[in-house]
Amino acid sequence: MNDSKQTVHATVLGYPRIGADRELKRAVEAHWSGRLDEAGLEAAAAAIRSQMLDDLASAGLDSVPTGVFSLYDHVLDTVVAVDALAPRHRRESETAAYFAAARGDAEAAPLEMTKWFDTNYHYLVPEIGPGTAFRARPGKALAEYREAVGRGLNARPVLLGPVSFLLLAKASDDAPIGFEPLDRIGDLVPVYAEILSALAEAGAEWVQLDEPALCADRGAVELEAVRTAYERLSSIAELLVTGGYGPFGESLPVLLESGVQGLALDLVRGGVDVDVLESLNVSRETFISAGVVDGRNIWRTDLLAAAAELERLHRLTDRLGVSSSCSLLHVPVDLDAETELPSSLTERLAFARQKLREVVSLAEADAPRLQRPPAPDDWHSETVRARLDALPEDADRRVDYAERVAAQDELPPLPTTTIGSFPQTAELRRARAAHRRGLMIDADYHARMKAEVAAVIAEQEKLGVDVLVHGEPERNDMVQYFAEQLTGFATTAAGWVQSYGSRCVRPPILYADVVRTGPMTVEWTSYAQSLTDKPVKGMLTGPVTILAWSFVRDDQPLADTAEQVALALRDEVADLEAAGTAIIQVDEPALRELLPLRRDGRAAYAAWATRAFRIATSGVKPETAIHTHLCYSEFGDVIDAIAELDADVTSIEASRSKMEVLADLDRADYRRGVGPGVWDIHSPRVPSVEEMAASLRLAVAAVDPRRIWVNPDCGLKTRRYEEVRPALANMVEAARLVRSELA
Repeated sequence: MNDSKQTVHATVLGYPRIGADRELKRAVEAHWSGRLDEAGLEAAAAAIRSQMLDDLASAGLDSVPTGVFSLYDHVLDTVVAVDALAPRHRRESETAAYFAAARGDAEAAPLEMTKWFDTNYHYLVPEIGPGTAFRARPGKALAEYREAVGRGLNARPVLLGPVSFLLLAKASDDAPIGFEPLDRIGDLVPVYAEILSALAEAGAEWVQLDEPALCADRGAVELEAVRTAYERLSSIAELLVTGGYGPFGESLPVLLESGVQGLALDLVRGGVDVDVLESLNVSRETFISAGVVDGRNIWRTDLLAAAAELERLHRLTDRLGVSSSCSLLHVPVDLDAETELPSSLTERLAFARQKLREVVSLAEADAPRLQRPPAPDDWHSETVRARLDALPEDADRRVDYAERVAAQDELPPLPTTTIGSFPQTAELRRARAAHRRGLMIDADYHARMKAEVAAVIAEQEKLGVDVLVHGEPERNDMVQYFAEQLTGFATTAAGWVQSYGSRCVRPPILYADVVRTGPMTVEWTSYAQSLTDKPVKGMLTGPVTILAWSFVRDDQPLADTAEQVALALRDEVADLEAAGTAIIQVDEPALRELLPLRRDGRAAYAAWATRAFRIATSGVKPETAIHTHLCYSEFGDVIDAIAELDADVTSIEASRSKMEVLADLDRADYRRGVGPGVWDIHSPRVPSVEEMAASLRLAVAAVDPRRIWVNPDCGLKTRRYEEVRPALANMVEAARLVRSELA
């Protein structure tokens, strides 16, 4: 990108696309509700892109990424760019087709959704078959490139690379057994070549192709696909190939041999790639971008250490860049919006706009700014550390599963329940906001929340649900709620990041040792139980998920931090049990999320992650049932870890994937309770009784019916009561129907 031996090229690999104040969320949700037409939606999108370009331009970057904006998901954008929409999603309006694939509609179910590598971002899974007719549709990439060029910027279009696109896809339902989407690489590469040619003709000097799938272990067939793709594509345009989620490893020499002109290395998690480069005969004309600014966490960069990495790479190439380790999609926009955090913490933080300045400082070798972050205050608790040292090594429940189940309350076959939350209405959100701002006194706030709990309990009893929940009206978020009650955490006012589509979350900042100062959930669960004779589940978020969905301190191993969180949850579990709660659900939807991409790190991760869960849950009596919940993951990768959690019941996402996970459970000889979701709550569709019953029939054909629970895929907080009531009614009726068939 820059041929000068004296300068370092400054850029980032992507940027937050939700807007500094979540403008994207409001625009797309207004469109979905019919309050904003397609022209209004595009105008709102253009304004957000303009602000993104303002941020990138004002920072002084040498080039800016374009095409990184998305109305919902960049993988879905790639589906559109290669014209691979499934037939069921094609509509007269392109926008309607796009959102039909993302969310489903009255005519069709959406694409499956799962986690983007080891992050909390969710992507939509392309469906590719032997008959998928790829066609180049470069319109979005060209339009956004021209937007930036029109402002006088050195723009670099960004696309998801062809190998990662196919590796992230699944075989379509009509594909024959044995077919893999990667089999289509020879058909897809010419389409990418056409898109690259269009961008080159429009004036793009470089194109960035993101290949994050190459940060995982890859075999001979996959590496040959890399070679096939990049020998062809590197002859069309100057390519910057990125990984972003760890080292390229075995893919690195293949990329170099294929003629790729530039590589962006993740030096936060993939520093071993520099060792590989030093052992290879790398052309000094190869552009190497050093990803030394963390794109996934919010701690300030040690600029002196980063400068040393740049110096090391300078010995290998005459064309050096500095960038974020991956797209800044995973961090909030601006630290300056946080006025309530303590200064001792903010001086150690950097959000997206601040990370832009770090990149430029490193490129300019600005000596006054090349400093280390200040050392943290004393963030340690000797009491917590002593308690952890006193825990037994195994931290297991002392009675095995079969004996526990025999001791627990008997329920009807195929018992029905929900995952925990009920709709977070606008009225509830206003009440929480008023209380937070001091506009509603404690007594009025508690009365409002209790009224909602009573309404949720009555609703479930009316519908005939077997195991109830209190609905979590008091919780703004399943992690933030606990972070606000545990020492060692700080919460932000505007630290929003995209989870999927219009869904944004504010990850707390876990910066110090974690201590529970008192019960966090007992009051609400006990009140709900007082209103019904049916069992009410206690609802907690597990230690691994609290870590995964927070920005976590980087001064000690994750395993140590997980055990501290687990110890706080262990005390809460004990208090719930003492209050008479017979079923306690400790959710771990992020268990798969933190799994290392490479196999050599997985055993150690599974050991500490499952131990943390057992620390939190192993102190109860056999009569107390421990449930957990996992969602939107490739469960086959963590089946053994799921068993090691030793929960009595595990509820899992299964509706979008059509119960495929049950085959993984069967292969792993999993013999505990399981609740495969029969209703996809991330879509506004209300599935029929027969649709849910069909899913249940698949489940009982694969798993002993005595171990099956019936539930949605996930919590209901993002849905409206107009959807929840009929869907839950259908779910209960489907369970009754299949029960009668089993009888």
